[in-house]
Amino acid sequence: MTATTRLRSLHIGNINPHVKKAKYAVRGELAVRSEQYRAQLRKGDSGNLPFDTIVAANIGNPQQLDQQPITFFRQVASILENPALLKNEDALIKYMGYKKDVVERAKWLLKEVKSVGAYSQSHGAPGIKESIAKFIEQRDGYPSDPANIYLSNGASGGVNTLLHIICHSHETGVLVPIPQYPLYTATLSVLNARCVPYFLEEHKAWGTNLEEIKSALATAREEGTDVRAIVVINPGNPTGASLSEEDIQEVLKFAAEEKLVVMADEVYQTNVFMGKFVSFKKGLRDLQKSDANKDGKYDHIELASLHSISKGMVGECGHRGGYFELIGFDQEVQDQIYKFISIQLCPPVIGQCFVEMMVNPPKEGDESYELYKKEYDGIFNGLRERAYALWEAFKEMEGVECQDPQGAMYLFPTIKLSQKAIAAAEKEDRQPDDFYSHRLLDATGVCVVPGSGFGQKEGTLHFRTTFLAPGTDWVGRITKFHKEFMDEFRD
Repeated sequence: MTATTRLRSLHIGNINPHVKKAKYAVRGELAVRSEQYRAQLRKGDSGNLPFDTIVAANIGNPQQLDQQPITFFRQVASILENPALLKNEDALIKYMGYKKDVVERAKWLLKEVKSVGAYSQSHGAPGIKESIAKFIEQRDGYPSDPANIYLSNGASGGVNTLLHIICHSHETGVLVPIPQYPLYTATLSVLNARCVPYFLEEHKAWGTNLEEIKSALATAREEGTDVRAIVVINPGNPTGASLSEEDIQEVLKFAAEEKLVVMADEVYQTNVFMGKFVSFKKGLRDLQKSDANKDGKYDHIELASLHSISKGMVGECGHRGGYFELIGFDQEVQDQIYKFISIQLCPPVIGQCFVEMMVNPPKEGDESYELYKKEYDGIFNGLRERAYALWEAFKEMEGVECQDPQGAMYLFPTIKLSQKAIAAAEKEDRQPDDFYSHRLLDATGVCVVPGSGFGQKEGTLHFRTTFLAPGTDWVGRITKFHKEFMDEFRD
């Protein structure tokens, strides 16, 4: 203990040990180093760096990588933030490019929330909840009750709320897909609860394997873990996989048999390039309506579905808007969920307004529709084109295998490294994929996340990259680096 430590109440040895234990690779050591390089380049001090830009392919942060905001959303938001603009509506429309439906939407939202600088109800503004319910009903073909919808501080705020409610003790366990988005394992660590990993099947397009899930559950229960819930990320992060209707119903049937809460993380539901997105809500209602439910055994499945403005074509990560819908939850449990979110007062009100615009965008016939559709389709097509360009590049790289780019914002290729490279990683006390990712950053300025940050089967190596960055120059950087790396460490 240093002299200065003795003069303070807190030091690394006496803070919450569960926070210290938590890991979040997406913003870990590689991300910190990439920001140091970015700051160096910003100062004009490129030094001996072999690149002149940083490509943050480590995180799904679209607007940091030049994805442009949707005009309708930002114009409405500008009025919400500065209602004085409404004093001269004619100037907005005649000289500033605002459409009449922009002004009308802003007025309606202001009527609902009064001011984006004021608190809303803890579970969100009622009118916004009603818009979400209509969106869910139109998407799935089944009714949605606004009373079961909770606005949140991004989808991650909803995850945090739900896991706080689910985790009863240090023996509580939650089934989490591996590879997984590290929000889940990190939050479970902070709560001193247990992650129960179940592996996805890479050779089956990263689909679920029911036998693997059953085995993981049985092992955990034998070890004394009180497994309460199963997390499913669909479309997948980091894998980009999109689950079939059959996979979804298998998980729901399993949850009913084992009395597990299903947490369906569906924030990438509009980022689907192959097949179509099917929500867990639709899967559940279809199952409950089917002949398989004659005895009502699926009527009490507890499902929490999460969505966010941070992904899709909206990409408004910084505005922190999201929601979750609860189905089949005991009312007394929902009362405790409401109490928990009340302690946090309310989710960001401007974020709630962005959620409303996401679920209720301009429709055909509206003045803003043509531009909205052009911007939306342009973002979607750009993402798909870059996903396939990156996928094609991976297919040509030695020792790299990658599943088809089905959806989300990521590819998660397997890399096969030589024993020489693995030995070099051991000398630096790093995992081989972490070693590879650090060398990639140092050589190209492209920041990815090693597969070990998400979990992976023993003996396999991966990395996750987004395909959000504009252009293809950075893809060329990766392929050039990879060839040189493989040549340098050839056995």
